Amino acid sequence: MVLVSGSGTNLQALLDAAADDAFGAAVVAVGADRDGIEGLARAERAAVPTFVTRVGDHATRAAWDAALAARIAEHKPDLVVSAGFMKILGPSVLDVWPVVNTHPALLPAFPGAHAVRDALAYGVRVTGCTVHLVDSGVDTGPVIAQEAVAVLDGDDEDSLHERIKTVERRMLVEVVGRMARDGWHADGRHVRFGRAEN
Repeated sequence: MVLVSGSGTNLQALLDAAADDAFGAAVVAVGADRDGIEGLARAERAAVPTFVTRVGDHATRAAWDAALAARIAEHKPDLVVSAGFMKILGPSVLDVWPVVNTHPALLPAFPGAHAVRDALAYGVRVTGCTVHLVDSGVDTGPVIAQEAVAVLDGDDEDSLHERIKTVERRMLVEVVGRMARDGWHADGRHVRFGRAEN
């Protein structure tokens, strides 16, 4: 199950990977928080079921979270992937499914919606991408994988973000595939591939 809010390039990477049976996972549905976005169109072209659950259609954020959880449950996913989904998920979702997210920085550095801009403003020479489990905080969940991306002289927000996105798509596909094929378990803040030993 993949949640999107925009163009869906991470979704497309997952759809492309899932077309190969060896990947070990399928995208069972795509949900969004708004209509008319390319992410939904990508899913429709791939014949993947879609739904939209808008925050504004619900009296409270908790009611929206419960409605989103009900729509997710219809598709019985093992894993939810937040692929550019620009809403904070609440307990109705997070208490039921593991949720994987990507972030364009090496967490815990530069959390939040402006990570690339913040990294450039700070003057770092290396930033990168993180794939992590989502918890109730903002970009505070346990790290699954990270990869560094150099900040080049002359980089602006767009050029740096494009290089990070290339890494992000590859990492997300690798992580989701491994979680599906090999299993995974969390031990506190440490996420490891493979089944937990009893």
